[in-house]
Amino acid sequence: MKIGFYAMSGVRVCDSDLMAIGLTLPGFVERSQVIASLPSLGLLTLAGMLDDRDEAVYRDVETGQDPPLDVTLDLVVISALTAQAFDAYRLADRYRAIDRPVAMGGLHATVLPEEALKHVDAVAVGEGETVWPMLLDDARRGRLGGIYRATDREFDLADAPMPAFHLLDMDRYNRITIQTTRGCPHRCDFCASSILLTNRYKHKPVAKVLAEVDTVVARWPRPFIEFADDNSFVNRRYWLELLPELAKRRIRWFTETDVSVAEDDALLTLMRRAGCVEVLVGLESPEAAGLDGLEVLNNWKLKRLPHYAEAVRQIQSHGIRVNGCFVLGRDGHGVGIFDRVYDAAREYELYDVQITLSTPFPGTPLHGRLKREGRLTHEGQWDRCTLFDLNFVPDGMTAEELTDGFRGLAQRLYSETETNRRRDRFSRRKRRRRGNRAA
Repeated sequence: MKIGFYAMSGVRVCDSDLMAIGLTLPGFVERSQVIASLPSLGLLTLAGMLDDRDEAVYRDVETGQDPPLDVTLDLVVISALTAQAFDAYRLADRYRAIDRPVAMGGLHATVLPEEALKHVDAVAVGEGETVWPMLLDDARRGRLGGIYRATDREFDLADAPMPAFHLLDMDRYNRITIQTTRGCPHRCDFCASSILLTNRYKHKPVAKVLAEVDTVVARWPRPFIEFADDNSFVNRRYWLELLPELAKRRIRWFTETDVSVAEDDALLTLMRRAGCVEVLVGLESPEAAGLDGLEVLNNWKLKRLPHYAEAVRQIQSHGIRVNGCFVLGRDGHGVGIFDRVYDAAREYELYDVQITLSTPFPGTPLHGRLKREGRLTHEGQWDRCTLFDLNFVPDGMTAEELTDGFRGLAQRLYSETETNRRRDRFSRRKRRRRGNRAA
């Protein structure tokens, strides 16, 4: 079979005023653009499970595009996030109109399989590695159809295949994704990530991770790698084994973590030696009101709020940049939150800042709660689930105050002056540390 793997990508923002502002500001939606330009590790993993009977092609589809159809394909496989769902459905409808079977997976399809099934022949629910062999076998036999569920089975990352990195045109990407862990123990109410696919936190064996790194390095000397993890450093022992081996590869990399990494000075030293350039840390709110009740299981981040500034400084003292993330419009946030986030970015001395609007993605506890409370304003308009477009009724301010405040904060945080100030300060301190060590 010839199988086409289609990854829906690109940045979508419905708020035209915000987009107009953003296009003039250094750093605005910078992180989202990076995410949007990453290749789909999920699709590459499925392609890596094929044998010699099959031929695979991989294609990225930019937001709003209708790519030409490939009539030579025997099966089309699509993966999309919620904001890209309509683009994915449109592509699927076009392929089915020329009698090509289509399968779809990913977070959105996992949460809303019946909706997706209106546009495709088959939907993979949960971890794709578990259901892919059955789905593929049915496609070969001409009986592909329905929902293939992996929710009652956990995939063991010890069985993870080598992703089909060879399908990529490396010149198109500024970074490549590799996964070391799946899941997150914190379970934040707004999180639409791998916790919707798996019920537990798990690791890929170190040997497999290193084999993937070596495969990427063989095709792209000195690559920049993004570890596609929700929270990398939960298990310190695992990383104490992996980091010295990464150091030998002389790569640069980025990952996501929580502030607890600041509590382990030895780990931070190893991270920097192993090539860690930057970490993204979900701070979420500089006020207790925005953190109370944020996690489904406990108030872990609320307890660490008093230590945010010191944690960021400790991480950055090792030469590792921190991109601090804040979510605006949490229950309890009033109009003062915009000044507070701006002040916190300065107080914490962050290298970079990411701000998003609180977004009730389908399948998350936040979505369920706001739906019960009758506060969803654009239910089913998935193209508004962008992290930058408001789709619920806030409780501490009006919708207009939230959107206007968000735009104003973006202008302040991402102005050329403020962006340069943050980054120059980090660079100066990094040079000073190097000078102190040399002395």
